[in-house]
Amino acid sequence: MGEAVGRAIWRRMRGAAALDIEVYEEVEHDPGATAQATAVVVMTAAAQAIGASGGGPAPIVGSAISALIGWLAWAGITFVIGSRIFQGTATWGEILRTLGFAQSPNLLAVFAILPLVGWVIEAVLVFWVLVAGIVAIRQALDFGTGRAILTALLGGIVFQALQFVF
Repeated sequence: MGEAVGRAIWRRMRGAAALDIEVYEEVEHDPGATAQATAVVVMTAAAQAIGASGGGPAPIVGSAISALIGWLAWAGITFVIGSRIFQGTATWGEILRTLGFAQSPNLLAVFAILPLVGWVIEAVLVFWVLVAGIVAIRQALDFGTGRAILTALLGGIVFQALQFVF
């Protein structure tokens, strides 16, 4: 990865974690950011695996694969619900990129390995990523916060139901 590209991904990750609407708009409209969003999902999955298990290559690889599949499914479900039910305007790629960057706070999941405070870190990250996901959905689908929350809620129900079935 080139130095300028490397700086761009970290700037975008910081902005996404800070819930910066301009960053979500930027990645929404930049098809080249799909590879960066994929890298965010893989990096945050690795951080979560380290935080949960103490490291090792097997959990990291498994977490990365699982995270990528989950991200693709979540983006697809969000796209269908947001565009078909709530009449948002976005492509699947736009949703994919914004939801990928919404995972940015999970880079801090490596600190969940800390005794006594790990569970607090995990709880904060769940809430933070949920809020970032709602911002990502709102910006990608170009509708209000209420519809974004409903899209996330319905999408979460569908996603959980599919995980239960499969």
